[in-house]
Amino acid sequence: MSNNTNSAAAGRRVSSKTIATLGMLSAIAFAAKLVSNVFPMVSGFLSFDLKDVVIVIAGFISGPLAAFAVTVVVSFVEMITISSTGVIGFVMNVLASASFACIASGIYHKDRKLKGAIIGLVAGVLCMTAIMLLWNWLITPLYMKVPRSVVVGMLVPVFLPFNLVKGGINATLAMILYKPVVTALRKARLVEGKPASAKSIKWGLMIVSAVLLVTFVLLALVLAGVI
Repeated sequence: MSNNTNSAAAGRRVSSKTIATLGMLSAIAFAAKLVSNVFPMVSGFLSFDLKDVVIVIAGFISGPLAAFAVTVVVSFVEMITISSTGVIGFVMNVLASASFACIASGIYHKDRKLKGAIIGLVAGVLCMTAIMLLWNWLITPLYMKVPRSVVVGMLVPVFLPFNLVKGGINATLAMILYKPVVTALRKARLVEGKPASAKSIKWGLMIVSAVLLVTFVLLALVLAGVI
């Protein structure tokens, strides 16, 4: 009887830690969205969004269902606070973030190594890009109040590069930030496991990630017409 009680209590503690961690990451993801608002828009209405970095990290920690939960919570809070796009914006946010973070974290949880993380992130970017092309074709004519033929003409020159660049930035930042975030959460005892030592940092990966990040940021600035 005592062992069963202890196990149930341990389960509740784990559940409480998970909820606390996901709640904190949801708040950070919303803050990342606020920071993203300072970035210039592409074609007058497409905005780069850093919240997916935090959402995919949540997925890497707790699985694709956690990534989806954080996506819905953050997108809903965004809709009722800072967004002017209403339900349409909410749906598009959920589709974009969930397709990226859920695919990436699902693959990573099948292979919890660097290879699994990279494959997951690349698959997430490609999946998100494909899904957003389809849904922009369906929804954007209603949002912009233009004929569908106008949107079709924007799919390849505007929506395709925008989503690839946005996904590339978020995937690269997730690779850079995942280990430091997990280490901090482990030290706070919100995530199980031993804190990673400084020697475990792969400097080669960090250098490649930095080069990719600079590349994607430059491409983003070109798309936004800044340079």
